[in-house]
Amino acid sequence: MPPALCLLMLLAALCRPAEAMSRQEKQKLRNQVVEMFDHAYQNYMDHAYPADELMPLTCRGRVRGLEPSRGDVDDALGKFSLTLIDTLDTLVLLNKTTEFEAAVRRVLSDVRLDNDIVVSVFETNIRVLGGLLGGHSMAVMLKDGGRHMQWYQDELLHMAKDLGLRLLPAFNTSSGLPYPRINLKHGVRGPETRTGTETDTCTACAGTMILEFAALSRFTGDPVFEDHARRALDFLWEKRQRNSNLVGTTINIHSGEWVRRDSGVGAGIDSYYEYLLKAYILLGDDLFLQRFNIHYASIMKYISQPPLLLDVHIHKPLLPARTWMDSLLAFFPGLQVLKGDIRPAIETHEMLYQVTKKHNFLPEAFTTDFRVHWAQHPLRPEFAESTYFLYKATGDPYYLEAGRTILDNLNRFARVPCGFAAMKDVRTGSHEDRMDSFFLAEMFKYLFLLFAEAEDIPFDVEDYVFTTEAHLLPLSLSMAPNSSSIPSNRTSDEEMDDSNFDWTCPNTRLLFPDPAFPRSLREPIRSAVDKSCPRPAPYREPGMGRPPLRAQDFMANNPEHLELLRRMGVSLIHLKDGRVQLVQHATQAVSAVAAEDGVRFMQEMMELSSQQQKEQLPPRAIQIVSHPFFGRVVLTAGPAQFGTDLSKSATGVRGFVTVAEPYSGCTEITNGEYVRGHIALLQRGQCMFAEKARNIQKAGAIGGIVIDDNEGSSSDTAPLFQMAGDGRSTDDVTLPLLFLFHKEGNILLEALKEYREVEVLLSDKARDRAAIFKGKPLPGTLIEGSVAAQEEEEDCQTEATTPTSFEPVSQTQTSTDESAPAIVAPSQEEAGTAEKLRTEEDGAAGPQAETAQAEEERDSEKTDEPRGDTDSSSQSVDELLADWREDLEAFKQMEKDEL
Repeated sequence: MPPALCLLMLLAALCRPAEAMSRQEKQKLRNQVVEMFDHAYQNYMDHAYPADELMPLTCRGRVRGLEPSRGDVDDALGKFSLTLIDTLDTLVLLNKTTEFEAAVRRVLSDVRLDNDIVVSVFETNIRVLGGLLGGHSMAVMLKDGGRHMQWYQDELLHMAKDLGLRLLPAFNTSSGLPYPRINLKHGVRGPETRTGTETDTCTACAGTMILEFAALSRFTGDPVFEDHARRALDFLWEKRQRNSNLVGTTINIHSGEWVRRDSGVGAGIDSYYEYLLKAYILLGDDLFLQRFNIHYASIMKYISQPPLLLDVHIHKPLLPARTWMDSLLAFFPGLQVLKGDIRPAIETHEMLYQVTKKHNFLPEAFTTDFRVHWAQHPLRPEFAESTYFLYKATGDPYYLEAGRTILDNLNRFARVPCGFAAMKDVRTGSHEDRMDSFFLAEMFKYLFLLFAEAEDIPFDVEDYVFTTEAHLLPLSLSMAPNSSSIPSNRTSDEEMDDSNFDWTCPNTRLLFPDPAFPRSLREPIRSAVDKSCPRPAPYREPGMGRPPLRAQDFMANNPEHLELLRRMGVSLIHLKDGRVQLVQHATQAVSAVAAEDGVRFMQEMMELSSQQQKEQLPPRAIQIVSHPFFGRVVLTAGPAQFGTDLSKSATGVRGFVTVAEPYSGCTEITNGEYVRGHIALLQRGQCMFAEKARNIQKAGAIGGIVIDDNEGSSSDTAPLFQMAGDGRSTDDVTLPLLFLFHKEGNILLEALKEYREVEVLLSDKARDRAAIFKGKPLPGTLIEGSVAAQEEEEDCQTEATTPTSFEPVSQTQTSTDESAPAIVAPSQEEAGTAEKLRTEEDGAAGPQAETAQAEEERDSEKTDEPRGDTDSSSQSVDELLADWREDLEAFKQMEKDEL
């Protein structure tokens, strides 16, 4: 069956005429999507272009080399105006033809592809090459229409070929698998390239080239690009595990040996499977469909445990590889729709939808009991993608409501004056200063299509296939000449099983004889997510006797304790990041009995570490609620293990901030008249956190914020910081104390300097702005009724201070500014994730435990007072609220201002 017909059957024939949502409501939501796109795109153009990406919290462009490195994430940036290229075909889809024409002219005049910079082959292919090809497809379509782009002479295609030729040297390996990185100017070989030494790549990185490279070959008539992409796919197919028919996550590009043998449908593998099926749809080659079906049968046999999709080992596929899922697998229900396997698509999508409603966004990773594993959310579009495909396949208005939820959450929690900010932590609602190009390339395409009627779309999307970056490639390329000189390895008859094709291009009339069938699939999954709230395992006392020093009593600044450790053969190693590591050498103990005591002490430390992992407090949020922020800026804050427990406060603590004098807060506060009734700003260092809290509490403060004095520190790169007590009772501290790293603290100080009066809300997580300004006009609501009321879903609670979900403790620091540390247990780094966990390893034999070092008194002089403006009297909350009309007018101008 022709691939285009297959796609039409699957996506069009299943649509049902009955819709619960009116055309007017869909139009309203569609217009809202366009307004949100305009907000993101215009802020990129105003504040970031020609930089690769927008930093929406600081309203500036992200230029690689000028900002602190974020590791592998920055490999997508090549100083080629990434966001503009990635957005080209989105402009056309949203009927912004004039803006598209202007954007194309900008790309042609401003963008250079020969920069001396090392980039990811995978990201550059799907975002830049795909963006240029998608833009070219749209330009040709518009030119053929006779009204627009009449001047266009395939300039974007010429740029695409130039970029394709710059990526080709990456394929010069014995296996044909590409190097993961390449220098756009110098290639991969030679010292000037600063790359070419890598040995490993992810399966998706090597197997997600065929759509763009084949399209480039067929647009230009040069088969070299398609040949190389096919060769890479052939090699991956040959290296699959023959018994399970699964592929691993990471492979050696020279030997073909699997480096990571876990297999799933999420990060590291996802788009490899996607491109096998879509290559068949685009190119019409049955080989790709045959391979996809063989893989798919194994996925459904081993990985799919409806509604879950859990990684397994390729050699032992019945053995789970991990107990959590990453958010990238959210694309898979959409791929199952293209495959025609609707039932598991509905089940998995429903699970993802319930997790989304539980946390407002899909966490970057979550456990099988739907708790947060990694709390970030970089505004990924995969869930919106699957929502669109399921609506196309079923016509069920339930998926329109799911799309409305996505829109509302983006507006309520991610929208900031200069665009949309990624979520640093879905639990607190804190932001990260990033807006990735895929947000504009993918999210708004799928949401617009979800709510659009046929007459709203300027072309027939059924004539195109979406790449993994949602770029549009015409299905007519299947008819273009393919003069590939490299024969592909055909799949043997023995490997084929006709049953694999039962769900490809199905007779859709037989899928849902009962209209209530999809609902019957969703109900049990919704209940499972709602009821999942297991308690952590209780702490068990070590059963090997009582050593002279108990781990729970240990204090790193106690000389007697240090001497006891020395006698037991336990030494302290001071780490550069402020922690200390405990290592035991039995041969250094003063006696065999002392050595045995040391072993027991270390085991007790490990148990204590495990227990503290369950008792770690989650991060808190500092939300700037005064003009001109109005609750849109949320800073990630570290909690204190004493003082007010913000998780038990329904409203949090709200007040104006003022700088304490002395800034260290280590002696009696001298500007008590300004601190009284306010939230005091303090600098870290020179004394213990609990002492700072007592001093500002005595001065009448209602809360405190400690700002790190380590210049350049940021929650973007540092583990969560927790403030412990001072080794004695802290029951007398009754106000909340939160910790900000230097970067986030500077945002607050700069706001205070600029606006003189800054009001903040200290809480366990960011509050909905409607709740903050209850009963008052909501400043900054650009679309009437754009934010629907959302049902408040309370997180599961176990014990009073025990969170139900928390990131691995290896990401957490605890400090007292001189008291005993809590223990941080070492853990292996998880490879292949978007955000790498911070871990420490030690080569010494024997048990070991890591501790957060008790911070010693700083020898160097600290600046005692920042130049904040603390002399002005604070405006009362009532006066501020009475001024909303003026503030609302100011907000309309805010998007053009630098914060």
